[in-house]
Amino acid sequence: MSTTPTTGDLAWVLTPLLELPGVQHAVVATGDGLVEGASPGLERASAERVAAMTATLHAAARAFTTAFTDAESPRLAQTVVESELGFAVVVPAGKNTTLALFAAPDAHLGNIAYQMQVQVTALTRAMHAPTRRPDTTARP
Repeated sequence: MSTTPTTGDLAWVLTPLLELPGVQHAVVATGDGLVEGASPGLERASAERVAAMTATLHAAARAFTTAFTDAESPRLAQTVVESELGFAVVVPAGKNTTLALFAAPDAHLGNIAYQMQVQVTALTRAMHAPTRRPDTTARP
């Protein structure tokens, strides 16, 4: 996939994922379904639908897990949907954030899942970094 810049404030996290063989699109979304970043070539309306569905999918996956286990708030590691067109993979990416991508049917999911976790770690670190303050000391 092309390394064309992605769109959105958190889109930098998507670039390494989009370079993986078979990965077609990716989105960073808030927990309530808003787009924080999207891959190029994914129209804004599609990115917004993906973000909204990501929130719904994760809520359904948690409810599904609860139905089987009676656990009140299960923590999801990933949600994978397989279809004849490929794989949709969604992972939590910090507080109130998810990372979702779509990959071709012949993509290597193990490699994709690993790289998604690497990017989640980078995103989490960036989101928890202290805010830079302007240098107020006078310079000669």
